[in-house]
Amino acid sequence: MRIISLISSATEIVSSLGCTDSLVGISHECDYPEKISALPVCSEPKFDVSGSSLDVDKQVKSLLQEALSIYRIKEDKLSELKPDIIITQSQCKVCAVSLDDVQNALKKQLGIKPLIISLEPNNLNDVLMDIQYLGSALGKDQLAETIINTFKTEIDHLKKINRNNKKNTVACIEWIDPLMYAGNWVPEIVGIAGGDDLFGLNGEHSSWSEYSTLLKKNPDKIIFMPCGYDIKKTKSEVKSLYHLRGWTDLKAVKSGNTYIADGSQYFNRPGPRLLDSIKIMHDIVSDTDSYGFHGTGWEKVII
Repeated sequence: MRIISLISSATEIVSSLGCTDSLVGISHECDYPEKISALPVCSEPKFDVSGSSLDVDKQVKSLLQEALSIYRIKEDKLSELKPDIIITQSQCKVCAVSLDDVQNALKKQLGIKPLIISLEPNNLNDVLMDIQYLGSALGKDQLAETIINTFKTEIDHLKKINRNNKKNTVACIEWIDPLMYAGNWVPEIVGIAGGDDLFGLNGEHSSWSEYSTLLKKNPDKIIFMPCGYDIKKTKSEVKSLYHLRGWTDLKAVKSGNTYIADGSQYFNRPGPRLLDSIKIMHDIVSDTDSYGFHGTGWEKVII
């Protein structure tokens, strides 16, 4: 079996199912587990990812306004690698290579007729269903069930220990300029971890918002988790907020409860490591480091 995975979360699911050796190609965003780093890269962005969040936003919106895809599939790689399965997604045209991108690329590839698996997770249950679906497609049903049961057991444990705790209000920021609040599975993660997400709605796409709304709702904790950004990149981006009127008056800022989480590795990847994301969120919400991700998965922002 020859698999090309064009989304990082699917690459992690395939690997967790013991099928890393079946991967023959990956996307430009796939970087975990380390073993896949030497595989051929089959996609690339059409915009400069090194710019600020505002620069990236402008480039992406410009491409979308022209009805263009924002990613390019390397069609020569598809022809060369001859995959039996290509895994993509139809949840978000901005987040990663989409189903439309794959279908358009394959139209030009005579003699290649792989099975296309398109994932569309909007909440935690969808993520678990994706693990089950890929487990079935790859002949790993039992292992998929074990992963899912472990996930559910840990969720039940955290719900139990957080049941009677004070619920801190939380703002999860998925993009900095302009401001976007995390949706989909993130509000559910906040709830499991014992917090109260003031902005996101479970199962609904992430939403743009005005800075004035943040001032008005004034959460206990602010967590930055920009899509595709690691902690180092996010640290440089959040500085753009420090000069805004009212920033230092926010409850979270005055009390030292502003945080950066690694959105690239954890919260923005709907795969097995969302369980780690739940643990990170628990430690942030409850002011602990019981799971040991501080410094690698999250940090406090010193303002």
